[in-house]
Amino acid sequence: MKKIRLAAVLVAAALTVSVATPLLAKDKEPDAGRLLTGKVSDRQDQALPNAVVYLSNTRTRAVKSFIVGQDGVYRFPALSPNADYEVYALFNGKKSDTKTVSQFDTRATVNINLRIDMK
Repeated sequence: MKKIRLAAVLVAAALTVSVATPLLAKDKEPDAGRLLTGKVSDRQDQALPNAVVYLSNTRTRAVKSFIVGQDGVYRFPALSPNADYEVYALFNGKKSDTKTVSQFDTRATVNINLRIDMK
């Protein structure tokens, strides 16, 4: 009788652990961070292929760069939600305005289009 109770307790404990483990693990998933996307274009909204987009973490001053393709689109994934960023583009010696991504902006995906005046 004691062996049956012990076996029942062990089975119940194993079931509890097997059900609770995935629930706890779901809360511990790493944060994928934010995604910054956008397009580099001129004033006539024409894509500027091969423009270089620079992204700077204002806290650490670490800089990332991205060379846009023919469509002018750039993408910076997995950005820390706890940092501010500055982003701008360069094309043939011309620079866009510098835009800021704030840590207080809670959107998972931030879209910032950068325009360069080619005159």
